[in-house]
Parts: sequence; structure tokens; C-alpha cells
Amino acid sequence: MLLVGAFLFALAVNLFIIPNDFGEGGVTGISIILFYLLNWSPALVSIVINGILLIIGYKLLDKKTTVYTIIAVGFNSLFLHLTEHWKISSNEPFINAIFAGLLVGVGIGLIIRVGGTTAGTAILARLANKYWDWNISYALLFFDLIVAGFSIFVIGIEKVMITVVILYVGTKVMDFIVEGLNPKKAVTIISAHHDSIAEQVTKIMDRGVTVLRGYGYYTGQSKDVLYIVISKQEVSMLKKIVRAEDKNAFVTIHDVRDVFGEGFIDISK
Repeated sequence: MLLVGAFLFALAVNLFIIPNDFGEGGVTGISIILFYLLNWSPALVSIVINGILLIIGYKLLDKKTTVYTIIAVGFNSLFLHLTEHWKISSNEPFINAIFAGLLVGVGIGLIIRVGGTTAGTAILARLANKYWDWNISYALLFFDLIVAGFSIFVIGIEKVMITVVILYVGTKVMDFIVEGLNPKKAVTIISAHHDSIAEQVTKIMDRGVTVLRGYGYYTGQSKDVLYIVISKQEVSMLKKIVRAEDKNAFVTIHDVRDVFGEGFIDISK
């Protein structure tokens, strides 16, 4: 997944972005600007800047993510070098922009889905997701737009507008790759204030709550466990409700690929 993702991302840059004088976000966007201005190799600039960012930010990532990121960044730079002379015959800017976005989205999506990042703004996006509950894809788009905005002085406003299209298409495709067709979150909550939490979820979020009976193995005390299925956009609201009712609550949040039943998708479909 890491290798395929890195290869597709490199193809997007060398087949569609650079030949059409488009921009990009993040470290790749910076390396492309330097290529336009100074003819510096995007592969070399990318690995140097990402290496510096990894040294700065490795303590903020877990060991697995750090290792996967090093692999992804290393092979992305290698593939950028190996495919730098590859060409495709297409003179339609918006067709090229759409396919650039598709390849970028699938490439980065595969890397993120298995737990890696492409370093650069992807590290910032993962940290935003970890500490502020931002959606990874849209956090990445936010940081990438900042970088793309600066490229207006190099490639002009029209190319920047097309670059925004690339970033948007890439974000939507990446979201699909990472989250799946019907992304939802399953939440289990263990709290002494389960009644008030369930009441607030029902009242504020209009979501059903299932109460499961259980007990603590060590203490032997019976406990009521709340089970709730929500959309990913509702996670922050649920956290606020739980935090307001019981700061000592035990909460687990699981990724759910498909949900069928009342309030969601009819299983017969």
C-alpha cells in the first residue's frame, strides 16, 4: 500500500502537475515552486524538507506511523526521480487537473489508510486530527491551500485556481479511500452518569442509544455501557456532551465501514 501510494503520487506530479505548470500543496508544492524558479529536483528537495520535518515532529507520532512515513517519503522521492521524464499526451488543463487530483487522492489515501503519512502537511493534519478532532482529509486540504496560495506569485492566479481544483478532487478521493463508502463511528461509553449522557445524546444529537449490561471483572460491580453509532462529523459533539456530563467516563471510538438499519441505510438495499 505504501509503495503503490507513493508511486501514484509521483505519477500525479510528473505526468500532470509539472508539465502543466500547476501547483500543489505541502512540501510537494514547495518543491515544485523551487523547480519552477531554480530548476531544483523535486525529488531531492522533497526528501530534504520532509527529512527535516520528520526530525522535528517524530516525537509527536507513534513508532509505527513514523516508520511508515519514512518508507512512504523515501519511496515517493525515489519514484519522483525515476518518473521525472515520463510524459503523457494531453493538452486539456482541466482533464489533467482532475486526473492529477485522482492520483494524488488515491496515493495519499492508501498511505494514510495503512497508518502512514507523506510527512510535511500530512504530519500537521494527523496532529490536528489527534488533538482537535479535525478530519484528516480536510485538515490536509486546509494546510495545502496555504502553500498553494503562495504559489500565485510564481504560476499566476489562473494556475492557482486550477491547483485548488486538484486539491479539492484529491481531498474527496482521499476521503473515500480512507473512510470507505458509508463511514460511521461506533462509540462505547462506560460512565456512572450514563443516564444523563444518553438523555443529552438523544435530545441534542437525535441519535438512538443502546444500553448494554455488563460488569467490571476486577471489581465485580455491574455497569451500564452505552453503545451509539454516529457519523464522523458528530464525534466532536458527542465528546463535548460526555465531557460536560462526566470527565472520568471511559470512551472508545471505532471506525465502522458500513451501517444498516433504522436511521441509516436499509439493509435490503
